[in-house]
Amino acid sequence: MIWATLGGVTIGLAVLIKHLIDWYPGAKALKKDPAKHAAALAPFLIAWCYGALGVLTVGGLIGWAFDAALWATNWLGDVALVWGVNGPMGTVSRAPTYLPLSVTGNCLVLLLTVAIFAAMKKERWRTGLKRGMWSGLGLGTSAGIAGFAAVPLAQAVNFAGAALYGAVA
Repeated sequence: MIWATLGGVTIGLAVLIKHLIDWYPGAKALKKDPAKHAAALAPFLIAWCYGALGVLTVGGLIGWAFDAALWATNWLGDVALVWGVNGPMGTVSRAPTYLPLSVTGNCLVLLLTVAIFAAMKKERWRTGLKRGMWSGLGLGTSAGIAGFAAVPLAQAVNFAGAALYGAVA
């Protein structure tokens, strides 16, 4: 298991900020049709949850890919902190609790992987999905609010996986 460093969290937040700035339609447009503009954030939010869950997947090709992506994100963020603001390198920002996914939770993450990559075929969702995954994997194991959000998310996926596979298998 690879934990997010302050650099990884910085990159996760930077991607989140970039996406929100690109998405923001303006106060007038947001007041006029809030549901339409909130729906435009759905691909990002779904992929953010998937990115956080992917980091909690221990083992397998999906777990390895997310660990490698988190390592690269940590490295990129640490370099940016050191060279950009003379900040610390490699400082771990670890959540106090770690909840690995259950067997059926991992099965559900595999199904979500299929759904995410199928959804990436749609051009209008691709950017939000990529940014959401990147932000989610950078923030999923952090010590802040996002890291705390990963615990109930993992519990929900474990529960949903148990319910789905309990009903089907």
